[in-house]
Amino acid sequence: MTSRTEPVVREAAAADIAAICQFGEDHVRRHYEPLIGAEAAEGQVRSWWNESHVGTAVAQGLVVVAEADGELVGVAQRGRSGAEHVVYKLYVHPQHRGRGLGPQLLDALTRQLPADTDRLYIEHFVANARAGSFYEREGFAVERVEPSPTGDPGLGVVWRVRQLRPVEPTSEGM
Repeated sequence: MTSRTEPVVREAAAADIAAICQFGEDHVRRHYEPLIGAEAAEGQVRSWWNESHVGTAVAQGLVVVAEADGELVGVAQRGRSGAEHVVYKLYVHPQHRGRGLGPQLLDALTRQLPADTDRLYIEHFVANARAGSFYEREGFAVERVEPSPTGDPGLGVVWRVRQLRPVEPTSEGM
């Protein structure tokens, strides 16, 4: 999949839902199997890359895609965890990695956030060291690690946070 044109990052539309689901089928399972095992990888695809889940997120304006030569080459999705904004998906086609597309997708999601958003969270499996390194380079610091209910340390979830605006000093610190 060598593209002739530079990828374009844009907000996902309803017409992209099937391609986003297919992207998950084609790439997510294969990426996760060596990291978290076949059963957990299958669970990721079935739970988060299905038409219902993706369709709802696209309808809410929470998904951006990267497209090159009419093919989907990247997907990113945000959402909420309580009051916090969280990036839940950020995937780049293996042949397009290392070209700055991940940061472009992340920037597109960040631009969608309300102007008063102080911070952005991102989560990934402990076993996904490549993702951890990428997020570290993009300014996300580890806030906490939630152990997996299965007891498998690789299935623990790392929560990282990046400050988007300077933290205002409180009167307590003065």
